[in-house]
Amino acid sequence: MSEPDVSTADPETLERPDGHRIAYHKLAGRGPGVVFLGGFMSDMTGTKATFLEQRCRADGRAFVRFDYLGHGQSSGRFEDGTIGRWTEDAIAVIDALTEGPQVVVGSSMGGWVMLRTAAARAGRIAGLVGIAVAPDFTEDLMWRNYDAETRRRLQADGMIETASDYADEPYRITWRLIEDGRNCLVLRSPIAFDGPVRLLHGMEDTDVPWELSLRAAAALTSQDVTVTLIKGGDHRLSEPVDLDRLWAQVAAVCSSAEGGI
Repeated sequence: MSEPDVSTADPETLERPDGHRIAYHKLAGRGPGVVFLGGFMSDMTGTKATFLEQRCRADGRAFVRFDYLGHGQSSGRFEDGTIGRWTEDAIAVIDALTEGPQVVVGSSMGGWVMLRTAAARAGRIAGLVGIAVAPDFTEDLMWRNYDAETRRRLQADGMIETASDYADEPYRITWRLIEDGRNCLVLRSPIAFDGPVRLLHGMEDTDVPWELSLRAAAALTSQDVTVTLIKGGDHRLSEPVDLDRLWAQVAAVCSSAEGGI
């Protein structure tokens, strides 16, 4: 019987020093491997994560998808998470579960985590592919757009709830998330990464302006950065044509990295 295209068994878990467990699926294969970083309140069962696993399996390439603290099947509460902690989760996954060069794919918030991870593990990261990257969103897309009353409630109560277009439950935005985000900003100074970077962004994205991908491209120290703007594309970029475009970029970055191994 042939193997399924996507892992169907229960996920394995990576123990963190504080006792929390990061749930993950790992696919063995050749390098450079691919690591997928999901978005805010998303999980590793999403369309892009499972699509990439299918393609990596067919390509014989190593692949890892996982859930951050408080997401999906990992332990912890979502509201206890921060950009700093979720970056630590990503770095822990790369350090413990992968070998050799990796191509990191980051979606939305995962694009912010991707940029911070690349700077922290430049020696391990062979290339980056971003989808609707959202660096600095807690400050530039949340706090900056909150009115005075929302800001007051967030600071006084420690948390507010906002409606989500992608889930039945609301987003739980904490003051801790905003404060920590200010320590994790990446667009205010150069982002130290010199490998190939490919950024995809829909021009009809109503959640994360496509201009953020241009700002990320300008901040990166790499001279090998390409931004692809998709006319009519939304935030998710999960239609079949979008997924094929994503894989073409991932495969190209992997191929480029293989030439350097």
